[in-house]
Amino acid sequence: MRARRLLICMAAALTAFAIVAVRAQNGVVVPQGAPLTPQEKNAVAPKPPVPPPSVTIIGAREAHGVLGRDVRSPADEDMGHIVDVIVDRAGAVRAAVIDFGGFLGVGSRKIVVDWSALHFGRVADKGDSITLELTKEQVIAAPEYKEDTPIVVLGAAGSLQPLQAGP
Repeated sequence: MRARRLLICMAAALTAFAIVAVRAQNGVVVPQGAPLTPQEKNAVAPKPPVPPPSVTIIGAREAHGVLGRDVRSPADEDMGHIVDVIVDRAGAVRAAVIDFGGFLGVGSRKIVVDWSALHFGRVADKGDSITLELTKEQVIAAPEYKEDTPIVVLGAAGSLQPLQAGP
């Protein structure tokens, strides 16, 4: 019984301290025992518990990361490797940035390809590559990707729809 009274007194003291802190933070001087404003009631009211996040389990053989993965043509030519993924405002994946050409980073350039032009059939192991549905000549002729400039996206069979400018 004594412990319960002590707990109640401590809770009351903490509540009073929180009210004084909120009023002091707002620069308000209010006499002791004055009624609480709605903002003060919200500041000292206990917060509802946060629900746990949802969980999805994906099998180890079902999904793999793509950054850094080698990209090959259908004729098994080296097309570079994926260095970035481009998403639209809604978070939908639109394209991949591929570092193409060069040797050890010298003379290489980045191009952007439509996400649907990539095929991920053989990516069970880190050594497996991703297939790009474009020829080496098409990739060589592609304009270089530069940040903060309009993005030219190479599409497979012209299937890419432009992103509509929104508000």
